[in-house]
Amino acid sequence: MTRISLAPRPRTISVLTLTLALALELAMTSHAALAQGTAAPDSSTPPAVAGDVRSIDAILHAAYDVISGPAGPRDWQRFYSLFAPGARLIRTIRDTTTKVPHLNPLTPREFAALAGDYFSHAAFYEKEIGREVNTFGAVTQAFSAYASRHAPDDATPFARGINSFQLFNDGTRWYIVTIYWDDERSGNKIPDRYLHVAP
Repeated sequence: MTRISLAPRPRTISVLTLTLALALELAMTSHAALAQGTAAPDSSTPPAVAGDVRSIDAILHAAYDVISGPAGPRDWQRFYSLFAPGARLIRTIRDTTTKVPHLNPLTPREFAALAGDYFSHAAFYEKEIGREVNTFGAVTQAFSAYASRHAPDDATPFARGINSFQLFNDGTRWYIVTIYWDDERSGNKIPDRYLHVAP
C-alpha cells in the first residue's frame, strides 16, 4: 500500500511489505512449515462492523483508516474483519540490481505481524486520492491511488502508488479478496485517470 520509514525518516519502506529481509524470513518460515506438513496460520474472518462493509466506499475507507494513526497499536481485529478467508496482500518488489519485479504475498495476519512493530513507534497516515472501479458478475476490481504521510497535515506525501483491490459481495457484505499494489517512482507515475473517483 505504500512506503514507511523504519528509521527516523531518511529510509522508507512499503507498509504492506515492510522489508525484503523480513519478507524473506517469513517465506523461509512458511516453507519450513509446509515441509513439516503444516500450513501457515490463516484463521477465519471475525465479525465486521456493519458500517465498514456495507459498500465499496465503506470498505476502502476502512482499509485505509485502520492502518492510519499516530504511533501505537492498531485495531487488528477490525483489519482482519475486512478480508475474505484466504485473502492476500501482495506487493511487487524489485531486485536492487536487476530491477526485475517479484511478488511478496502475505496473509492479513502475516502483514499485521510485520507492520505491528513499526506502527508501535511510528506515526503513519495513508489516504485514497483517486479510484476507478469495474465490476463483472461477482468480481469487482478497484484501482485505488493512495498517498502516504508521516502526519495528516504534511504538505507532501513521502510515497504514492496504486492499490488494486479485488472485492467480493456475498449478498450481505463486502470483502477484500486481494490487495495487490505497486509504488509510484521515476518512470512509473500514477496516470491522471486514477487521480479522481470514478464508478
